[in-house]
Amino acid sequence: MENSIESDPNGNGVAAQGQPLVVAGIRLASGASGVRYSDRDDLTIIEIAESSHIHCLFTRNKFCAAPVTIAQRHLATANTRFLIINAGNANAGTGVEGERTAVRTCEALANYAGCSPPEVLPFSTGVIGEQLETSSIEGLIPDLLSSLSPEAWPAAAAAIMTTDTVPKVRSQRVRCGDAMYTVTGIAKGSGMIKPDMATMLAYVATDAALTPALLQGLTIDAANQSFNRITVDGDTSTNDSFALIATGQAGSDLIESVDHDHYDELVNAVSSVCRCLAQDIVRDGEGATKFVTVHVRGGQAEADCLRIAYAVAESPLVKTALFAGDPNWGRILAAIGRAEVDELSIDHISIAIGGYGIVSEGEPVPGYDESKAATLMKQDEVEIDIEIGSRSAYTTVWTCDLSYEYVKINAEYRS
Repeated sequence: MENSIESDPNGNGVAAQGQPLVVAGIRLASGASGVRYSDRDDLTIIEIAESSHIHCLFTRNKFCAAPVTIAQRHLATANTRFLIINAGNANAGTGVEGERTAVRTCEALANYAGCSPPEVLPFSTGVIGEQLETSSIEGLIPDLLSSLSPEAWPAAAAAIMTTDTVPKVRSQRVRCGDAMYTVTGIAKGSGMIKPDMATMLAYVATDAALTPALLQGLTIDAANQSFNRITVDGDTSTNDSFALIATGQAGSDLIESVDHDHYDELVNAVSSVCRCLAQDIVRDGEGATKFVTVHVRGGQAEADCLRIAYAVAESPLVKTALFAGDPNWGRILAAIGRAEVDELSIDHISIAIGGYGIVSEGEPVPGYDESKAATLMKQDEVEIDIEIGSRSAYTTVWTCDLSYEYVKINAEYRS
């Protein structure tokens, strides 16, 4: 069987941001409701073809937002036809009235669209603890429904932003024999980024036909290798949501099993789009000046490697050293040591920055030259490699540095 990927000019198989591919069975529209922002679009509707399947993952924050609660309830009772997403107000910490507000929004869209309210999923992002005024949202719905377009991914990516500085949209197309599948996704996220599930909003769609069970597994696997491997500041939001939609409009056979000839290629395409969106979130981290990759190898279990990777990636001391370009490896070593991992011995710890060895068996590498490490730490992209033993488990986490600008952005967030 011939499999191929349509690549962008850089050859990475994922279309550059701003050049999304149309996914048959998906239409979108965005507009300005004025909930918080006075000069930009902040409301998006996504229409999903009736034949589609959707699986969603949501935040595990125990104080999840009202739209998360209502979306979960609706998913359990009806087939989804529409998503409605507002930016600027999270409708979180708003009690019973917040849930009523989320339901009213679904009812308004359902009334205009001719479907039932449970066929609508609500999503919100923005300031926590303020009631969401829906009159302007409800008033905008007819205009958005009349302007739905399969090509409106870039506008939607911009409309769901809050503190993001750039829209995040990615696409990939893969050929499997006579079949051609398209995957396109958008995401928002810049701060309050620590996955548990994916800390952001993300909507990814494919025109492949998948059974609900396979779609569920694909959603979880894709998130665990992308959105669940990023951190900006270690904070998990109340609103985090990831939706994966399969419209079944590619005109190919139903993929019913992981043994299907097309399954692996489709998984790779979906995972690639999700991974690029996740990395886009980190690159746009609030105040970030560096994109940092943390590899941890040699663990007894992947969970051990992940605890260590996050201990390093979330350490304020490590992140500020990265901002300064200071190869203060003692901070990295200390972060490794406080990770809750059994049978962790300093005698087995090795650390490299940008491939340059700085620690071996818990001690400085003979001939270590700090100036070389400093040069590598000052680059825009930094790789930290950590060996914790001789076992086979490994993982990778993506993060960024912590700058003065992060404090400024969050100090002024509501002003």
